[in-house]
Amino acid sequence: MNQKQNPSQHKSGFAVMIGRSNVGKSTLMNAMVGSKIAITTPKPQTTRLPIQGVLTRDEGQIVFIDTPGLFKNMKDRLTKKLNQSVMDSLEEVDVLLHVVDPTREIGEEEKYVMQILEKIDRPKILVINKMDLQRKPFYDFYKDLSDKYDDVVEVSAANQSHVKPLIEIIFKYLPESVDYYPAGQLTNLSNNLWLAELIREKLFLRLRQEVPYSTHVIVEEMDRREDGMLYIKATIFTTEDRYKRIIIGKGGRGIKEIGQSTRKELEAVMNCKVFLDLTVDVNPHWVEQYL
Repeated sequence: MNQKQNPSQHKSGFAVMIGRSNVGKSTLMNAMVGSKIAITTPKPQTTRLPIQGVLTRDEGQIVFIDTPGLFKNMKDRLTKKLNQSVMDSLEEVDVLLHVVDPTREIGEEEKYVMQILEKIDRPKILVINKMDLQRKPFYDFYKDLSDKYDDVVEVSAANQSHVKPLIEIIFKYLPESVDYYPAGQLTNLSNNLWLAELIREKLFLRLRQEVPYSTHVIVEEMDRREDGMLYIKATIFTTEDRYKRIIIGKGGRGIKEIGQSTRKELEAVMNCKVFLDLTVDVNPHWVEQYL
């Protein structure tokens, strides 16, 4: 924590992003931080950990917390873990961002989120996302909820439009404080965790509907070799042998494609050659062990 700052002139705090799955919370956080912190895919429940993204400016620091999407009626072990992680994230919060999608009708999950928000006495901002889309049949439904919030902001996370006004509004509600993270740090994730998340993103993008949710990634080794190449050894855990076969693919084509797409993005970010050593293992209990 940077103790040199004068808290009477500096605002810092935690802005928790809550909403049902696939409303664009991760994309919005990446847009506000200005870097790819959280992975994004079209599939629900992509986010598993409450990931922190850090925006530091002269006037202060916002620590965004991107939470998994909430599911009310699903009772599997993974969903219970994800829902609990959301509730834990709400314990110490300065501002709540309720991110909604006007292309989707208010359903059970959205009502569940609203019930949670009603019990929390903190500034609340309704963020209506996906305003770039031409067809928004449920926009008026969300606008009618405006009186339940301290502010309402319409944005397009995908196009990064109206993101700056949202940031200014968040700063308005933050308390006077020193920064929680040093300038230049963009996330609470270690390099290993970020790399594991990136690999998992490629799994989600490639695999069919049921497989990604049975997978977890652990980066076991990361080493810079003498020739400048970055060596990364990672294991993809899944719950059943049949999923392992799907991930590996016929003739190893599946795991090769996942490795290639991950390596390509890593080399662009890190500006060096990357050797990615991927293996697949079966562990039916990875949810209890790693989440």
